[in-house]
Amino acid sequence: MTPDAQTIAWLDQEDAHLAQLIRRHGWAVQYVAADEDEGTSFAYTVGLFGLGHPELAVVGVGYATACGLLNRVGDLVLDGRDLVAGEVIRDDDGVPVLTVEELPNPGEVLFSANRFYQRPDEFSVPAYQLTWALPGGVFPWDHAWSCEPDCQPRPGEWRA
Repeated sequence: MTPDAQTIAWLDQEDAHLAQLIRRHGWAVQYVAADEDEGTSFAYTVGLFGLGHPELAVVGVGYATACGLLNRVGDLVLDGRDLVAGEVIRDDDGVPVLTVEELPNPGEVLFSANRFYQRPDEFSVPAYQLTWALPGGVFPWDHAWSCEPDCQPRPGEWRA
């Protein structure tokens, strides 16, 4: 299905705005709110791939938290840190707050990033999911995890 002229014009404006944000800040954050009936909210970066790093995604948090988290970790990448799958990111007190995990299905999630880099979904830009911990450093795989499983789906278990 070919988009109509109005949709093409809107996409062109969105592409230009995204390019401006990436030029100004190094990356942008794309937030996708859950719909009323199903799904989980998530956000991801667009632009880190252009810096030679996988994009970053976080799932199950609100807009402000997602933007703050992705921008803080994006700053680490901009400062030269190469995150790797399995790495644990700690707060200033040494408490684990994030684990970096490979996102196995980025083509089903990173639509704006793939559009920006002109990559088809089957050759998607790579991404890491930043898995967040509950206070005290409790992750979804820990016995003390008290959140429902769908509050933070595991990598590959969710889609846009």
